[in-house]
Amino acid sequence: MPVLFQAIKKLFGKLKIKLKIMIQKGSYFRVIDNSGAKKACCIHVLGGYRKRYGKTGDIVVVSIKSLRTKRRETSKIKKGDVTKALIVKTKVYRPSYSQECVSFFENSVVLLNNQNKLLGTRIFGPVQKEFRYTKYLRILSLASGVIK
Repeated sequence: MPVLFQAIKKLFGKLKIKLKIMIQKGSYFRVIDNSGAKKACCIHVLGGYRKRYGKTGDIVVVSIKSLRTKRRETSKIKKGDVTKALIVKTKVYRPSYSQECVSFFENSVVLLNNQNKLLGTRIFGPVQKEFRYTKYLRILSLASGVIK
């Protein structure tokens, strides 16, 4: 259970709060970098013992399901490859550090290599400003826009 929802439950006591599940095994993503992949499927959520759900900023292990048509021959990655990915956007809204709720139309990831470096050199579309306070600051400089 995410830490934020645990704190809310403690504040409001016995109120029924329905937790919205974000990313889990079997979730499909759109890959928003120029590594050559188009769709990816979550295999495992990294980051702890029995961690089931992922949110923005978590690392997951994904399998590549489809490739972009133009980059098929020169792609850095092939269909069926298993690699790490960083969750950048989620459909489920979540309060940010500035207490603004941000949600997107789709779940999106950026592919990483084994040393947790970005595979692509460009990121298509806006990302959240929260990445400024993580070790993935480079995502903000590569993205086409930033959302508060």
